[in-house]
Amino acid sequence: MDIAQTSSGKTHRDENFPVASFLIAPRHRAPILAFYDFVRAADDIADHPTLSAQEKLDLLDALDAALIGEAEEDAEVARRLRETCRERRLDPQHARDLITAFKRDVTQLRYRDWDDLVDYCRYSAMPVGRFVCDLHGENPGRVWPANDALCAALQIINHLQDCGKDYRNLDRVYLPQDALAAHGASVEMLAQESAPPPLLATIRDLNEKTGRLLAQSRPFADLIDDTRLAMEVGAIQTLADQLVARLAVADPLRDKVHDGKFSFALKGAQGALGALLRRVSRPRRAESEAVSSARPRTRQ
Repeated sequence: MDIAQTSSGKTHRDENFPVASFLIAPRHRAPILAFYDFVRAADDIADHPTLSAQEKLDLLDALDAALIGEAEEDAEVARRLRETCRERRLDPQHARDLITAFKRDVTQLRYRDWDDLVDYCRYSAMPVGRFVCDLHGENPGRVWPANDALCAALQIINHLQDCGKDYRNLDRVYLPQDALAAHGASVEMLAQESAPPPLLATIRDLNEKTGRLLAQSRPFADLIDDTRLAMEVGAIQTLADQLVARLAVADPLRDKVHDGKFSFALKGAQGALGALLRRVSRPRRAESEAVSSARPRTRQ
């Protein structure tokens, strides 16, 4: 089986959060979609239902080699991203970090503790936002810490809402082992139709920690120079906040965590508008601060 044959048929429109939405400037959408298509191909390999672990690792290695131009066969998704990185002078390492994460999906089915899970997010989620920020020419030192917190939160939200499906279909458990043990929960509880109290307590605990990540990422949109990207991030932050609030009361084994498309779009629009309104007021605030600092100070 080659890389093209492993496709699940999923596209960016099937994701839980916006990917290259209309808020992003048109000239940046194609590069983001090239990155997404590459990552989707790698994700489909890692999640393929019939490939052996070794076959998955071999295909992921082939995809990585194609990205850096060292493969005998040039996969289309790798070629497009390779050319995009060359044209935009972007580092392909972000995409290669995701290959590392998907290899870990094949070889590591359990996570020891919260730090172990966040380290996984360092490869599975944070590089996505870093690539988008680099594409827009944002300052890494200023935006990456908030980006990393938001991307890790998005990843863990997905883990929490899909915890039953991940266990039943892939035998993957992203809920850390120490968190399960602390509440007297077991991995086998994930196979039930609804979460027993110990498992639900574990999910609530992890969701609370995810909320703290979102608190760290809240300044992200205001740190971004590009207005349209700031609006996209504002939308994503608001949607993530909504999902964490929902997970605080829902049972992801039994309940639907995501709202419908209309509510999704409405909440995203509110987040984007909020980011824009803060941006409109920011120059006045900066000017006021400059005037204030220029005034002579009187001695007490």
